[in-house]
Amino acid sequence: MQKEIELAIAPEYRYDEAHIKQLGAQKLKVSLTRIKGFHIRKRSIDARSRAVVYRVRIVFFIDEEPVIQTFTSTTQQVHNGKPVIIIGAGPAGLFAAYRCLELGLKPIVIERGKAVRERRRDLAKINREGVVNPESNYCFGEGGAGTYSDGKLYTRSNKRGDVQKVLAIFVEHGADPDIMVDARPHIGTNMLPHIIEDMRNKIIDMGGEVHFDTKVVDIVAQFGQVTAVKTADGKRFDAQHIVLATGHSARDIFELFRSKNWLLEAKPFALGVRIEHPQEIIDQAQYHCSTRHENLPPAYYSLVEQVNDRGVFSFCMCPGGIIAPCATDHNEIVVNGWSPSKRNNPHANSGTVIQINLEDVPQALTDPFALLDFQRKIEQQAFLLGGGNLVAPAQRMVDFVEHRVSRDTPINSYKPGTRSVDLTEVLPSFVHQALRGALPIFGKKMKGYYTNEAILVGVESRTSSPVRIPRDKDSLQHPEVKGLYPCAEGAGYAGGIVSAAIDGINCIDAIKNVL
Repeated sequence: MQKEIELAIAPEYRYDEAHIKQLGAQKLKVSLTRIKGFHIRKRSIDARSRAVVYRVRIVFFIDEEPVIQTFTSTTQQVHNGKPVIIIGAGPAGLFAAYRCLELGLKPIVIERGKAVRERRRDLAKINREGVVNPESNYCFGEGGAGTYSDGKLYTRSNKRGDVQKVLAIFVEHGADPDIMVDARPHIGTNMLPHIIEDMRNKIIDMGGEVHFDTKVVDIVAQFGQVTAVKTADGKRFDAQHIVLATGHSARDIFELFRSKNWLLEAKPFALGVRIEHPQEIIDQAQYHCSTRHENLPPAYYSLVEQVNDRGVFSFCMCPGGIIAPCATDHNEIVVNGWSPSKRNNPHANSGTVIQINLEDVPQALTDPFALLDFQRKIEQQAFLLGGGNLVAPAQRMVDFVEHRVSRDTPINSYKPGTRSVDLTEVLPSFVHQALRGALPIFGKKMKGYYTNEAILVGVESRTSSPVRIPRDKDSLQHPEVKGLYPCAEGAGYAGGIVSAAIDGINCIDAIKNVL
């Protein structure tokens, strides 16, 4: 017999199987000897009261030996399968390729950047010398932006597809099985490269193709039907179905669409700064303690407030994390955040942003590139104020709210360095005014948040794409170009690793439906 119940487990007993069995026996009102084992289905942290506990949903096996179901993908050899070109090897592209293996289609993945291990040298150069390779950086290369920007798997996209399947495929390729049960699953930037590499090897072993350092410069269409792509090195790849999974920063793809007069739309995105605190401040506030228990992970937070009829909200919060330089071109500053798997760095950072609507840039109502141009100008201004070499403009939190340029900036995790400036010279007035209104309120919601020990680093501007490539809601094809499937973040249809992966799967399912 199997019984599923929820237990509240104190942190000190998180790994104590005997204690968990005893709690289960008490709640189920059965003898402890009858419980032969248990399986954790879901686990979350409940910090609403001073006594922080884990809320755990557990299946107990009573009078029977435990049998745990495991996932095994059903891929097949596709050497002779119908080809599907997938532009981009981020989460959407890789999971699209994986879905091809399940359906007997041959994926041909074309990635402008380098393989995941080779990317590391370019990232080191970004952090050490402030030099950006436009084709290999924190956004471009195997695994996409997600590989070296944290690996958070939390999503609200359950209605879009099978979240558990995506997580199970990660586990099959080396991720910690805990991601299947944790309420906020996280792999970590240090672990993701091995997992991504293993997925790529599976794709190749089953007959798919993966081409690195191969930049698509043209999508060939005849009579409204795609037929091929051409690459910068003079190659041509032929296929009747192309998945466009290039990520939110592939601006050259948008320019390609403009040159062909293919339909594009301006899309709202969010803009702001990345805010970093000492992690212990966040732990003390969220866990109501002076020192975090060793069995509790570094604490996270989620904050939102309306100011001047605008939503100000935290985004992509990274406990125990690092602020990373994520520009994709020269002379621009873009910041993001990531955490290693143990989340053991001394700082916590989060994007804190405001929605930018089409009405904020009136040209966007008629020009699909207006918000992209708006985004680019702010990133370039941030670069100028930083003084070069990817040094980022920054300001202490209270100084920012009280209109003071900071005398210095606190020790922080942004490796290229920070420069104390007046961030109002970077951010549009409606953005910095909303931030100024929200930060003291956040401090009332979370003790210790509003402090000059916190630093604001500019700019957090790549929260999502400022351009959408439209598609039919049923066929998922571009309305003007048959066989072209705009996909995930780069096309404006996903945000984050899991939702992008699901969208990649959905695009391949849409292709299968028309074959």
